Amino acid sequence: MSDKGVLRSIEFKNDHNYSLQLNRWYLKPIGAWPLTGATNVAVRVIVLLQNFICWSIVCFIMIPCFLYMVLEAEDIQSKLNAFGPLLHRIMGSINYLMLLNRRSDIRDCIQQMEADWRLVGRNDDREMMLQQARLGRLIALIAGIIMQGGTLLYSIAKAMKTVTIVVDNETLTMYPMTCPSYRKIIDTRFSPTNEFVLVVQFMSTFIVGSSIVGVCSLAAVFATHACGQLSVLYKRLDELDKEDEKGNYLAKQKMVDIVERHLRILSFVTRMENIFHNASFVEVTGSTITMCLLGYYSIMNWANFDGAKIAAYIIVYVSQGFNLFIFCYIGEILTEQCKNVGQAAYMTNWYNLNQSTARGLVLVILRSSKLIKITAGKLFQLSIATFGDVLRTSVAYLNILRTMTT
Repeated sequence: MSDKGVLRSIEFKNDHNYSLQLNRWYLKPIGAWPLTGATNVAVRVIVLLQNFICWSIVCFIMIPCFLYMVLEAEDIQSKLNAFGPLLHRIMGSINYLMLLNRRSDIRDCIQQMEADWRLVGRNDDREMMLQQARLGRLIALIAGIIMQGGTLLYSIAKAMKTVTIVVDNETLTMYPMTCPSYRKIIDTRFSPTNEFVLVVQFMSTFIVGSSIVGVCSLAAVFATHACGQLSVLYKRLDELDKEDEKGNYLAKQKMVDIVERHLRILSFVTRMENIFHNASFVEVTGSTITMCLLGYYSIMNWANFDGAKIAAYIIVYVSQGFNLFIFCYIGEILTEQCKNVGQAAYMTNWYNLNQSTARGLVLVILRSSKLIKITAGKLFQLSIATFGDVLRTSVAYLNILRTMTT
């Protein structure tokens, strides 16, 4: 291989790794990063052990919390206080399960991304793809900071002030739990059980947070990569009539490349939809309920004005809204960009093309006329309008909840 070929190989690998670096950091600690066929047995065993430990930690917190909410909590206020953190862990667990079950599909998308980077032959194409890769990386970074930071801050704010209780005429000081536990299974009033469960709760918060961030960041990176490929496709369509002036054969080859590239992009987007439609449904429904509960918690704590708790509620609210916005933005931009391919083909100076070459544009226009949708559970389309609907619905539920509990 020539020196130029070696440098190009290193360059495309660096670009590919750059676009997925943060996703790898989020998912490897919880054993959710897809393994390649060349991975040795020792690594596979370690990943299985990671999965087992993560599930054990999350279930150790979720099951006693659910039993507390059903069997021990006596008033609606206590049940609602436990339901919010429990719902967050349920959402994270579903996302974690999706990441594990869809690992092969995610690996296929990553391999297609790698192939797309390898096929880049022009610097201007590379710059367009890198611009979108930087956007995807930025979204992944913000999602990680806001979601992990918000949930950890919420847990810290909850445990920051110790409470004093009396048990059998004995005064005890304990850290309040974000997820209360059913006492007949785990009695967190006594030390060192209290401190141990508190540490495990922080670990479970990190695991479910990493799962949610991993799903959102992967969706963002995949979507921006598709947008980068579509930008290259627009440029190819714009240059098509210029190529026809240089020679009929060259224009035909460019037309073949355009059709094949278009089909590759649509295949990638379809695979994305199959991977993330369940996770996006969980995000939409879970965010609606969670934002409603966070608003309720803020109102209930406003009288005592616990600044740390209210600040934590607001940060978690923003993080939930941001994650939901990511999915809705992805759905909006991909639908619009895929539709614009047909318009770009129609606006091409097709009358300057050879007749046989111009017929290829009909294929592109016909395929683009079939609307590409990113959906939540294949029930409804994700768009900016969906984001507004969820915000309005969460406020409506908040008003109902306040009416029922006051």
